[in-house]
Amino acid sequence: MPNTVRYLLLQMRNQDDPMRTNEVECFSRALATSPDQIGVFDLLSGLLDETAMDRADMFLLGGSGDYSAAGDADWLDRALESLRRVHASGKPTFASCWGFQAMARAMGGRVVHDVDTAEVGTHQLSLTEAGKADPIFGPAGETFGGQMGHEDCVSELPANTTLLASSEKTVNQAYRFDDAPIYCTQFHPELTCEDLLLRVRAYPRYIEEIAGLPAERFVEMIVETPEASALLQRFVKHMLGEV
Repeated sequence: MPNTVRYLLLQMRNQDDPMRTNEVECFSRALATSPDQIGVFDLLSGLLDETAMDRADMFLLGGSGDYSAAGDADWLDRALESLRRVHASGKPTFASCWGFQAMARAMGGRVVHDVDTAEVGTHQLSLTEAGKADPIFGPAGETFGGQMGHEDCVSELPANTTLLASSEKTVNQAYRFDDAPIYCTQFHPELTCEDLLLRVRAYPRYIEEIAGLPAERFVEMIVETPEASALLQRFVKHMLGEV
């Protein structure tokens, strides 16, 4: 792994989680970059330090597999402190799913486990007025699809944030920080349909418990989400210049 990379992906996944490598591949494709431009820091291993932070121009956060941002644990306390360091660094950061929830909690928001707002599959998103005016979200259109898989939700946003998008079941689907170059989405702009299927097959209870559909029916219910995928490259262009 090179000493410096364009992106540093902060992961919250077990060592034997097959999605560890897949997540790098998903982000590299969505960002139109090579995997060797994405370094990885394991948040389960300890606090994010300055040496690791100095390696990259931008931070990325994604899903978590077996870990929730809604509970209480020593590993979560360390991870949240790492995310407060990310916020303080002033470096551009894009966080999806678990990253969306953990960043909210780290900065004073509230995350809860709520099966009534759980979503898995392709769901429609609607932009707020702020989202329509946002340089990254606005070009996506007033409504667009996003790939999802979550049981926890952000019930209260942190201070100094602006809500950008909602879905029918989950009000807080995307927000930006007003005091840092950080955008967060509950949905996964880095995932295609194929990627989503890999995720739910790795964690099959999502289909069984949340979607309530047989696997073959679930496949028929998902569609590609190009407008959501375009958010990542637009974010990089806006924050750092050309991808």
